Amino acid sequence: MSAFRSRHLCTVAAALALAACLPAASASADSPDDALREVMFVGNNWDGTADVIGSSGDFARIGRVNVVPDKDRRMAEINADPIKWIYFMAIRNGVGEGHDQFVDDMYATPDGRSMVVSRPSFADVVSIDLATGVVNWRFAVSGYRADHMAVSPDGTRVAVSASTSDTVHVLDVVTGAQLGSFGTGDKPHENVFSRDGRHLWNMSIGDVNTALDAPWLDWTKGDRRITVVDTTTFRQVRVIDMRQRLDAAGLGEYSDAVRPAAFSPDESRLYFQVSFFNGFFEYDVASDRITRTKVLPKNPATSEDRTTWVNDSRHHGLSVSPDGSKLCVAGTMDDYATVVDRATLQEGPLITASKPYWATVSGDGRSCVVSESGADQVTAIDFATGRKTVSVPVGDHPQRVRLAHVRADWTGTRKG
Repeated sequence: MSAFRSRHLCTVAAALALAACLPAASASADSPDDALREVMFVGNNWDGTADVIGSSGDFARIGRVNVVPDKDRRMAEINADPIKWIYFMAIRNGVGEGHDQFVDDMYATPDGRSMVVSRPSFADVVSIDLATGVVNWRFAVSGYRADHMAVSPDGTRVAVSASTSDTVHVLDVVTGAQLGSFGTGDKPHENVFSRDGRHLWNMSIGDVNTALDAPWLDWTKGDRRITVVDTTTFRQVRVIDMRQRLDAAGLGEYSDAVRPAAFSPDESRLYFQVSFFNGFFEYDVASDRITRTKVLPKNPATSEDRTTWVNDSRHHGLSVSPDGSKLCVAGTMDDYATVVDRATLQEGPLITASKPYWATVSGDGRSCVVSESGADQVTAIDFATGRKTVSVPVGDHPQRVRLAHVRADWTGTRKG
């Protein structure tokens, strides 16, 4: 081969290689079209909206999403079906405290273009386009009410509790197709994926909207347990009855209805709240036993009439700081939130908050963010000092708060 021809072929090959690289670069996540911004979603349950706020700093509001753009259609379906109407009204007058429950939980799709929302009163999960406000897909859960969700670590799957059918559905977050499902105890509630995504933990809380709240009537609340499944087969790998563990630890007077729960960073410990209790427990996963109990202060102004506590929860909201050194607790019916040292279980200042309903870690890991459902705001508390840093107004009755990513240039939907 001549030297000229050799040089020519090398030049052509180099040009082809460069051309092949250009489209990939233009489609990378670093390009302006795909750049993402970390935010927090705040679900305003009674409003039927979700506020999008900053994930740290001043947590300023960026925009708002209407999560019930199809409300008229859904209501027409409910009004045409007597059974659906009965359950819809039961939700309004029971767990909804006289209000419809339009958003329980929400996550973003990996590309930041859509919000996936569970809607209790409509018994479904929907994906809403964040640019247009239209519904991409809808999945009707089994039974008549959708509840808490969890997203897999890779962001591709979302699990939702169908609370009246004792079922958890696992969906493809982009298409809404069901990938699998599994049975649970009565009234599945919280869902937590393991860090590697191989297991999913579900906590069933039983019947929390009855008035049979006296301790001696606790047995009427139903089958409450933790169900752990393999996320490939959706088969049970473990069932944990906290009644047995509580009794073994001499804690028989406490409810075994596990509410919000959070793992330590290494997943060796599970921290969880239960119905009627102002505090939380520490559970050693390997030894399968409760190792510590933390009783938090009672607010003297809180009624001791258990039937006045929202859905049997005295405290509802728990998160762990990224380094594992602190816990953040929402003292719902006691109207405060506090940061607890994980090593000593000593609580910090009790930060006044109006019916705080959830606790989430900020994007930078420095703050605990609680939703104040009684004041229609979210409040950030510094993990290091235990002091409040800022409160931000949101919509009516905020509950779940989740970290998410949206398009960097997003400021609100064009519709909805």
